[in-house]
Amino acid sequence: MAATNISKSERIDVRTSAQVKQLLQNAARACHKNVSEFLLDAGIVAANQALADRTRFELDEQQWHAFEQALDRPVQKKERLRGLLADPGVLD
Repeated sequence: MAATNISKSERIDVRTSAQVKQLLQNAARACHKNVSEFLLDAGIVAANQALADRTRFELDEQQWHAFEQALDRPVQKKERLRGLLADPGVLD
């Protein structure tokens, strides 16, 4: 989904330092885009990546088989884990 193909009706305001603004302007110019197009394109890519990393993962056939086996294994008691979760943490 490229930012240039989206109907634009909403506005996002961003505050930054002069150095970051200059950096973004230079990068946009190098990509033959204006700063808005550059930021939107980069933001869309980053947003899609962040969401995909939390909703989808891909496995080859061997990895999928191992994953299924792990899911099908009976639950085992983990006494060390139980103790770890029962003990107060450093922030408690």
